[in-house]
Amino acid sequence: METSAYSSNKMITGIVFAVLTFWLFAQSMVNIIPVVQGDLGISLGTLNIAISLTSLFSGMFIVAAGGISDQVGRKKMTFIGLILSIIGCLCIILAQNATLLIAGRIIQGFSAACIMPSTIALVKAYFEGENRQRALSYWSFGSWGGGGSCAFIGGAIATYMGWKWIFIFSIALSLVAMYLLKDAPESKAAEKSTKSKFNFSGLFIFVIIMLAINLVVTRGHDLGWTSPITIALIGVIIFGSVIFFTLESKKRNQFIEFSLFKTKAYTGAVTSNFLLNGVAGTVVVANTYVQVARGFTPFQSGLLTLGNLVAVLVMIRVGEKIMQKVGARKPMIAASIISTVGLSMTALTFLPDLAYIITFFIGFMLSGVGLGLYATPSTDTAVVNIPEDKVGVASGIYKMSSSLGFSFGIAISTAVYGVLVSTGNLEFAASAGIMVNMAFAIPALILIMFTITDKEGKIISKLSA
Repeated sequence: METSAYSSNKMITGIVFAVLTFWLFAQSMVNIIPVVQGDLGISLGTLNIAISLTSLFSGMFIVAAGGISDQVGRKKMTFIGLILSIIGCLCIILAQNATLLIAGRIIQGFSAACIMPSTIALVKAYFEGENRQRALSYWSFGSWGGGGSCAFIGGAIATYMGWKWIFIFSIALSLVAMYLLKDAPESKAAEKSTKSKFNFSGLFIFVIIMLAINLVVTRGHDLGWTSPITIALIGVIIFGSVIFFTLESKKRNQFIEFSLFKTKAYTGAVTSNFLLNGVAGTVVVANTYVQVARGFTPFQSGLLTLGNLVAVLVMIRVGEKIMQKVGARKPMIAASIISTVGLSMTALTFLPDLAYIITFFIGFMLSGVGLGLYATPSTDTAVVNIPEDKVGVASGIYKMSSSLGFSFGIAISTAVYGVLVSTGNLEFAASAGIMVNMAFAIPALILIMFTITDKEGKIISKLSA
């Protein structure tokens, strides 16, 4: 129920600022790769790993953080995330080589893992019905809107102030978020549900599997696809997956709560979220290409994404209203088609400068329309039917899917781009790096069609009065 003892608008603003520390500032790295590479003198492959590590570590630990937040408190976990964000930013600001940069990016991943599920759980705990959907829309402004504006804002800061100023601003925003949330009431799961021990073995196996997958994707070409190391990593992935599902299915305190996936709508929201974020990972290649091959500054390439930002911010509320009238299924289906068509347009690198600039701008704008339309119906579907004592875990799994999807989308796109760019054909390398992830889109559409019904998110009769 919405709290009256504390300003709901103040709480929402603090939550949005907390979410922006990751989605706006940490994600700005997607648009400043050439600048960072030139400043620190590190290889493109190493930098691409640093870019994907934040989303990877966020995805690996977000479920654990969601479960812990249910027990120790969602507000407390949000504050821990903000403190980690400040530490991670300081590492990056002080970085003179790859070591501190990578350390800072990993810490930012832990920060996001703490903040994302905790803030969703706070919304679920203190808001109901249309108020909850309104609050989730603002949460989506921070998440999807921050992601949509990170290329522009990060590019502007990097071009005119220096790229490290991005993380100075992030520290300032973290402090403001902590101030706005300091008087917010704490929220925990019911006492009876907080007694089980944390599943460290499940977390350990899961982390090993995810790291092995990331290494195969990002370093497989350099190591050699048939080298003993690559084959060993693939063996770790297969063997580890078998062990994980075998052992976890027998435990009461599962690392990933498999029982949540008995709800078809939840399964559809989580899996489509993973796949569509995988498609969105191509934005790294697109922004790098226009800077390296077309001579754009980070600010200029960021300007090309302004249509994406405006579309996301507008369509988030539109998606909320459409969902309330017709349910979540139709806007999610339309969103998956529109966003995929939009991002695929950025792969038309054979076009001359003016034609490609126009196509790039329109493509990003369409992507924003789709992602904005998808955001609130998907998020609401993922949490609306979840028991109160599981909402932290459920929202953690949901955000894990987006973080891992984005991480692997970046890893796959940049790996293909990095391999092909050595041929000297930048246009083909960028086009291939972008299009390789379009394969994520068709399964996302199919899953939405078969798992989401018209009733999810729909408000009828007295609830809409």
